[in-house]
Amino acid sequence: MDRRKQQRTPIQIPVKIRSQHPNVPELDAVTRDLCNSGIFLYSQSALEVGTKLELVLMLPSELGLGPGGWTLCQASVVRVERSDGKRVGVAASLDRIELLPELT
Repeated sequence: MDRRKQQRTPIQIPVKIRSQHPNVPELDAVTRDLCNSGIFLYSQSALEVGTKLELVLMLPSELGLGPGGWTLCQASVVRVERSDGKRVGVAASLDRIELLPELT
């Protein structure tokens, strides 16, 4: 049963993750899908359910989640899925989405 309130858009975007976890301060990941309330991504390291994250990613404007561009998201891990042993699936709710200013 799918409990999502909104349909997720499948898209692969590189993500930089910063977490409050002392052993895993910064990670590289890639999205599997996202919407304006949630994200699923693949990481090389496990994160614990409940962990607060900061995600930095480049959102394309065609997603319909705003004008696009570099974005900072505050998120909370809600589910962790171990897969092929090389990567870990992480589902997170997006608590806040903020468009970052363009650097000139």
